[in-house]
Amino acid sequence: MAENRLGSLAKQTAIYGLSSIIGRFLNYLLVPLYTYKIAAESGGYGIVTNLYAYTALLLVLLTFGMETTFFRFSNKKGVNPDKAFSTSGLAVGLVSLVFVILVSIFLKPISNALHYASHPEFVEIMAIIVALDAFQAILFARLRYENKAIKFASLKLLFIFLNIGLNLFIFLVAPGLKESHPALMGWYENSYQVGYIFIVNLICTGLITLGFIPEIRKLRFGIDRDLLKQMLHYTWPLLLLGLAGILNQVADKICYRFIVPGEEGDVQLGIYGACVKIAMIMAMITQAFRYAYEPFVFGGKRDEKDKEAQAKVMKYFIIFTLFAFLAVVMYMPILKHIIKSDYWEGLRVVPIVMMAEIFMGIYFNLSFWYKLIDETWWGAIFSAIGCAVLLAINFIFVPKYGYMACAWGGFAGYGTCMILSYFVGQKKAPIPYDLKSAFLYFAIAIGLFFAQRYIQIDSKVWTLIINTGLLLVFFAFICWKEKDLVNSVIYVVNSKILKKK
Repeated sequence: MAENRLGSLAKQTAIYGLSSIIGRFLNYLLVPLYTYKIAAESGGYGIVTNLYAYTALLLVLLTFGMETTFFRFSNKKGVNPDKAFSTSGLAVGLVSLVFVILVSIFLKPISNALHYASHPEFVEIMAIIVALDAFQAILFARLRYENKAIKFASLKLLFIFLNIGLNLFIFLVAPGLKESHPALMGWYENSYQVGYIFIVNLICTGLITLGFIPEIRKLRFGIDRDLLKQMLHYTWPLLLLGLAGILNQVADKICYRFIVPGEEGDVQLGIYGACVKIAMIMAMITQAFRYAYEPFVFGGKRDEKDKEAQAKVMKYFIIFTLFAFLAVVMYMPILKHIIKSDYWEGLRVVPIVMMAEIFMGIYFNLSFWYKLIDETWWGAIFSAIGCAVLLAINFIFVPKYGYMACAWGGFAGYGTCMILSYFVGQKKAPIPYDLKSAFLYFAIAIGLFFAQRYIQIDSKVWTLIINTGLLLVFFAFICWKEKDLVNSVIYVVNSKILKKK
């Protein structure tokens, strides 16, 4: 039974992961587009990085843990899943609507406080975007609950294609049309390209909402007040957990403009934000894993076999993310061309940020023990401590070391959360994780990382050949050590081939 559920998890992760990874990969097209069209010294990309950091934080506030809460209550005995969906969806929708109204009323003071007095429309546009995203989060959760992975992936990819298409038009086509057809393109201004990034996002987010009409119709059950009270009691620690967790990801990008004010802060933040994009392969993997893993865990039987399955998933997650880590650092001579050379000075942060993302993924895996026993406040405590560590490192060291302190702050923050969650979790709801193998794989991956850093060759071709060899060393060791995993993969592949025949 556990093996069948693991197979289902792998299938769902593949679909979610395909949409996430392909989508993020296609979205990478925007990184070179922005960095090649927006000079590092202009600070424009720093503004983009800063405002999207606020958006991520506000998204957690506006959803207030209702995604996980919806899954929890939809699987509870005596609770109608349709009522759970309608209650959570409408609650998030109403909160988001009130948020947009308040931002519109107090737009001027908010814009001044965030240092966007000259462009308050940036703040208003992003407020509408995050409100729509929050509402869509519950709609996407419904698709995951119903195992509609294809529709989920299709809508995610549609947003990406629309976003890329419109951005390509704004940055590559529109400037030429402005010169050849000035009457037609009277609305376009070359100096306003940063603003167009946010406008395009708003258009795409609004269009994707139309794809949820069937799900929106299922909100007809309204808000069940008694159920809402229960859901809010369950979700408020998740809100604190989410806030502390997202602050671990975006606090550095939010605080940077206050710690290093003015144009210099925007320039440095733009360099840091561009280089962090290269490290986001880990965010893709952990996000895809999360989408499939929540229904997997909440739908389990909580028996010993289920715990063994969770332990296996943890080990496989570590193996896969470490392989991805090595692949990125080994092929950095190629991947660095994703961004313009103006931004290359920040590439030092990539390995640190990637390792921090691995810690975050492990922490997410570990976090289910307190969700399953309804003691979600533990997560809030862990994340708050981790966030405090991150903020302390940023405020103490950023003035001297710049964005390198931001990278190490995330590393330390997630590392703290991971360690605390493991030790408390093993006392509250122990799971037999294979720590020996985990430490071994980390040691080998880090050793190979330093080996490629130590080997310095002028030839780029030979550098890539040697790095490929080092990557294959890790792969070969995994194949030798994890024979059961290799045999399972071979079995699945052979089964697929036989079915096609």
